[in-house]
Amino acid sequence: MKYSIEFKTEALKLSDEIGIKKAAAQLGIPYYTLADWRKDRSRGSNVKKSELSDDELRRRNIELEKENAELKRANDILKDALGFFAKDRKK
Repeated sequence: MKYSIEFKTEALKLSDEIGIKKAAAQLGIPYYTLADWRKDRSRGSNVKKSELSDDELRRRNIELEKENAELKRANDILKDALGFFAKDRKK
């Protein structure tokens, strides 16, 4: 399904305010569609960086910091698992 640029822009703003899951449910669109729009935006395809307000940049920075922390935790878990399985192989 095709969505207008205006709809995407407003959906992205809403997802910034209340989160992707809630925004997708409220708008009746698939979660992954909205998540893809956010990825596209972060790459600069929908909204140029210069068009973002200070508040939007601040929110985006917080979002990226959270994502970075989550990825670091996941990486630590994978490293622990690798160590665990490597120990088992040596026995």
